[in-house]
Amino acid sequence: MTAPTDPAPFGPAIARFDAAVEAAVDRWRGRKGFDLVFETASHLGDWSVIWHLAGAARGLTSDQAADEAIRLSATLGLESLIVNQGIKRLFGRRRPSLDGGRADRLRRPSTSSFPSGHASAAFCAAVLLSDRHRAQAPFWYALAVVVAFSRVYVKLHHASDVVAGSVIGFVLGAVSRSLWTSPNRRPNGGRP
Repeated sequence: MTAPTDPAPFGPAIARFDAAVEAAVDRWRGRKGFDLVFETASHLGDWSVIWHLAGAARGLTSDQAADEAIRLSATLGLESLIVNQGIKRLFGRRRPSLDGGRADRLRRPSTSSFPSGHASAAFCAAVLLSDRHRAQAPFWYALAVVVAFSRVYVKLHHASDVVAGSVIGFVLGAVSRSLWTSPNRRPNGGRP
C-alpha cells in the first residue's frame, strides 16, 4: 500500500507527467466558461448520475433498450464497488491541493485519489452506451473525456489518476459487454 504522504507514489516519470498536465490546465482555470463546463461535468459525474440518467432515458424507448439500461446501471454499481471499495483501498494517494473557491462548490471525496472513479465510470458507460449504437460512440466517448478531464480541471485528481481510471472503466465496460449481451443484439451494431 502506498503511503498517503508520498508526493510521487508512482515514480518521478509519473510525477513529471502529472505536474506538466497540471501546469497546462492551470492556464485555463478561472475562466468562467471553462469553470462552468468542467464543474458541471464533475457534479454530474458524482455517483454516475449522468450515466444512469442517459441509460434510463434510452431505456424508455424499447424493451431491448430497457435491458441495456439495466445492464448499464448494474455494471456501474459493480464498477463503483471494484474501484471505490477495492482498488482505491490498495492506494493511499493524496488528492491535489485545492486553492480558490472550488472547494466550496464541489464534493471532495475522502477516498484515495488513485484511480479516478469518475473517469472509470465515464469510460465504462461510454463502452456500454455505444454497444448497439456505434454512430453515437463519438458523442459518448467525448462526454466521457469531458467528465474524466473535469476531475483534473477541478483539482480533485491527478492526471495519472484519470488515465488509470479511464483504462479500468474501458476494460470493465468491455467485459460487461462481452458477458451480458442482449438476446436481440445484432452483431453489426445496428438497430433491430
